Amino acid sequence: MKFSVNQQDLQQALNFCQGVIEKRSTLAILSNILLEAKNSKLVLKATDLDLIFIHQINNIEVLEEGTTTSTSSVMYDIVRKFTSGNKINLTLNDKNKLHLESEKSIFNLNCLDASEFPITEEDFNHSSFSIKSKQLLKLLNKCKFSVSNDETRHYLSGIYFHQTEVEDKYYLTAAATDSHRMSISKIRLNNKIDFESIILPKKTIFQLCSLLENYDGEVKISNMKSKIKFELQNSTLISKLIDGKFPNYIQVIPKNNQKKLEIELKIFLNSVDRVASVSFDKKDGVKFNLSKDTLDLSVNNTNSGDGKETINVKFEHDLEISFNSKYLIDVASQIDGDKIELYFNDTGSPVLIKDPGDFDSIFVVMPMKG
Repeated sequence: MKFSVNQQDLQQALNFCQGVIEKRSTLAILSNILLEAKNSKLVLKATDLDLIFIHQINNIEVLEEGTTTSTSSVMYDIVRKFTSGNKINLTLNDKNKLHLESEKSIFNLNCLDASEFPITEEDFNHSSFSIKSKQLLKLLNKCKFSVSNDETRHYLSGIYFHQTEVEDKYYLTAAATDSHRMSISKIRLNNKIDFESIILPKKTIFQLCSLLENYDGEVKISNMKSKIKFELQNSTLISKLIDGKFPNYIQVIPKNNQKKLEIELKIFLNSVDRVASVSFDKKDGVKFNLSKDTLDLSVNNTNSGDGKETINVKFEHDLEISFNSKYLIDVASQIDGDKIELYFNDTGSPVLIKDPGDFDSIFVVMPMKG
């Protein structure tokens, strides 16, 4: 096996692999990536057994075809320290060492035989649909912060994707909740798709986000009972799904929140962030004291002190309510428009948050007691 590859291409591919490979793996082979050079292509594969990532670098110079595996983290660390954009020559020598050479640097890395690498190709043929990368990224970004970290309720530790129909229009809808807050976002589909509802695990969500961040194109999605496959131009991600039933989130959406608060987004985000600075752990609620067209924000921490701020808003009622500041900042950071709209009922009821710049996304945040 002997080939040459551009430093940036290899660094990017190895960086993606880092997100899949577990730092402390019981099987040595799972710390490795599979490298396969043939037909002027380099294919890299990484897996943690739940997630499989495959990436292809095209138009590389292959002098001798072959496959091997080497430690992902070590290889990534070396490659990213080479001069950007330079050529790297890789050779597998007879002692089963992978020889890396770039400029004046020479490394020989230990390898494990490619036959040990656990990879299974599944048959995903029966149903698939395509979606624009930016649309999929939108759904992930609007929902990922609401995913639960509670191990006991595993069915909440992912994003629920399903097809919905409203007035003869079809949507791919995503929902996530940790029972303190909830995100729901949807995108319009051209037509009805053949798609079973799924719960996408957290690790897959973040890996997918990093792949989509700088990719502009179509993503082909195919799913079978327990797995889903995302195909981008040069990358494929295959993931196991969370086995469980996602709760009926529709019934949690507040129906009679009539008290509308409208605020400039930047002012709101900055004010909440500033006032919350006085609290170390963000567990102290930020208190809203609302009266006509005025919002007083305050945080009181027994150890560090208190802070308050007043902003001009559009509001017609009187209301006192407290929230976890982080929850509000997470939501506000995903709003597309210049304004944010909060709909209240009373002190003890959840608030419904809408984005005037994106009618297809809503958020619900529970207030804090006391």
